[in-house]
Amino acid sequence: MLSHANGPLSPLLSVLVFIAVVLLLEGLYLIWKTYKGPQAKKIEQRLNAMSAAGDGSAQSHLLRERMMSELPPFQRLLLRLPRAHQLDRYLLQANLNWTVARLLLACAALGAAGFLLVTSVLHQPFLAGALAAGMLAWLPLAYVQRRRRRRLTRLERQLPDALDLLARALRAGHAFGAGLQMIGEEMPDPIAGEFRLVHDEINFGVSLEQALGNLSVRAPITDLRYFVVAVLIQRDSGGNLTEVLGNLSRLIRQRLKLFWHVRVLSAEGRMSAWLLSLLPFAIGGLMSVFNPEFMAPLWNDPLGQNLVRGMLVSMAFGVLLLRHIIRIRI
Repeated sequence: MLSHANGPLSPLLSVLVFIAVVLLLEGLYLIWKTYKGPQAKKIEQRLNAMSAAGDGSAQSHLLRERMMSELPPFQRLLLRLPRAHQLDRYLLQANLNWTVARLLLACAALGAAGFLLVTSVLHQPFLAGALAAGMLAWLPLAYVQRRRRRRLTRLERQLPDALDLLARALRAGHAFGAGLQMIGEEMPDPIAGEFRLVHDEINFGVSLEQALGNLSVRAPITDLRYFVVAVLIQRDSGGNLTEVLGNLSRLIRQRLKLFWHVRVLSAEGRMSAWLLSLLPFAIGGLMSVFNPEFMAPLWNDPLGQNLVRGMLVSMAFGVLLLRHIIRIRI
């Protein structure tokens, strides 16, 4: 009787358990989507951008505190550092979802690992360990700087097309805000995200002057600052903004054309710098393989070790000097 009575309840209980499991999974997915989903990440990036280009108000101050570190002790420490906000701005310009605390901890960890490896494992003196620690600690900063430079270069290349699109929109009778929205919708990143953020700030009540000022802070490009200055001057004194944007776009294209022409002409100097930098290591490696007895004093004798250290230091200064010579600014 008991099994007969419980028989009809088993399918209903299974259905209820299935519905409960489905609702539980859906709830977990909604929680994940709220805090870690694409929309949440997009909002977080916009808040980070607003905070990094803030004007020092109370709201921007609170946002900056949230970006520095997720741990309160590190947060309080970083707020006392004068360059912490500049590092955070570099991370934003590099389009990296890192915090300043994570960047500094990575530098400290790599530096400590390099120092321990050289002094404890390789049994080298303190100066060599300090040099290795400095080089490894510099790697995260160099990666951020490289990402930032590549992103700003790509944004600079996209700027003439964006100005042409804005000029065509104004010539067709659209408002300036609608032109910014067109750039955000039709252009690829990274310039689309920057102009989309300007449009959103204007819609949220930020003045045009402040929104364009934030744009020039987030993207410190000379040509973009020319655009900001031209728009602000036309807003105050009047004039044909469409013609100004067209002339500015043409000027930027000519400057970029001259820049790449100079890059082609200086390619020989860059190749010479690479060859002069890598040739000693290549020759030393080949001689160590084919004639190790000849190279042994450089690794075993103290005088040879000092010669190798002096050579590395002089080569580092030579590489920096060559980079300074072949880097031509236009």
